[in-house]
Amino acid sequence: MHGVDGTGTADRADRADGTDRNGRVAEFEELRPLLFSIAYRVLGSVGEAEDAVQEAWLRFDASTTRPESVRAFLSATVTRISIDVLRSARVRREKYVGPWLPEPLLDDPYQDPARAAELADSVSMAALLLLERLSPLERSVFVLREVFAFGFDEIASAVGRSEAACRQLLVRARRHMAEGRPRFEADRRERQELAERFFGALSLGDVAGLRQLLAADVRMVGDSGGKAPRLARAVAGAENAARLLAAVYPLMAEVGITFQRREVNGQPGAIFRDRDGRVLHALVLDVADGRIRTVRAVINPDKLGHLGPVADAWALDREVKRARRAARP
Repeated sequence: MHGVDGTGTADRADRADGTDRNGRVAEFEELRPLLFSIAYRVLGSVGEAEDAVQEAWLRFDASTTRPESVRAFLSATVTRISIDVLRSARVRREKYVGPWLPEPLLDDPYQDPARAAELADSVSMAALLLLERLSPLERSVFVLREVFAFGFDEIASAVGRSEAACRQLLVRARRHMAEGRPRFEADRRERQELAERFFGALSLGDVAGLRQLLAADVRMVGDSGGKAPRLARAVAGAENAARLLAAVYPLMAEVGITFQRREVNGQPGAIFRDRDGRVLHALVLDVADGRIRTVRAVINPDKLGHLGPVADAWALDREVKRARRAARP
C-alpha cells in the first residue's frame, strides 16, 4: 500500500482547525486499511482502489476545517471517488476482451472480528462478480451497509441520496445479490481440504483425482484481457476441465512453472510463477456443496503487477507448446 506523500510539508503545523499535519497523517494512516477495503469492494481493482485512497488523502489534507468525524468524512470521500471511477470503468469493461475478473487480492488490510464473516464473504471473486450486477450506487450502499455496517445517515451523506432512497437501493441490491448466490456454501475447513486434494491431483496430472473434486457443471474462466494467452474456448463440465488441467500442468512444470498455495480473495488458490519467480497468473477455486464449482484464472498482466514482477506469458506459452510437441509419439 502506498504511504502518504508528505514531501516538503511534513512540518507544517497550526492549521485553522487547530491540528498539525503530522496529526492528520496519523489519523489518515489509521483509517487507510478501512478506506482501501471499501474502495476495493466497490471497484474490484487493487490499483484503482489505491488511487482512490490517495485522492481521498489529498482532499483531506487540503481541507481547511476539521470534520466532526474523520472516519465518516474519509469513508464518504473515498466512496464518492470510487463511484465516479466505477462509472468510467464500466465503459471500459463493456469493451473488455473476454471475461472480466477482479484483480486478485492476497491480503485484506482491514480486520474487524465483529464483521469477520461479512468481510471474508464480500471480498471473494464470486461476491465481487455479483456486485458487478449492481449499479454504482447500489453497489456502494450494499458495501457500506452489509459489509461495514455504516448507519444510513452516513451512507446517505456518502452517496448523496436521502436515507429513504438508500434503504430502497439496499433492498434492490440485496435482491440481486441473493439471486446469484449458490444454495450451499462451504465452510473454511472444507474449502481447504478440497483445495489440498485439487492441487495434489493437479501436480500429478491425475485426471480421475481432479474429476471427483469438480462439480458436474464446473466452469473454467480465464481473464487475459487480450494481453496474454487464454483458453481457446469456454471450458465446462468435470470431464473436460479435468482433462485440460491434467494435460497442461505437467507441461507447465516441465518448463519451470511452479505454484505457491495462497488464499486469493479469501478463497483457496495459488500464484503461478515462472522459473525466475515472476508472476504468471493467479488461480482461485470457488467451492460450494462439497465440490469445486468454478476455477478462475487471472492472467492479464495488468492485473498482476501488485503481486510482483510479471512473467512473459506469451514466451511461456510457446515453451509449453514446444514441450507438448516434443512429448507426442
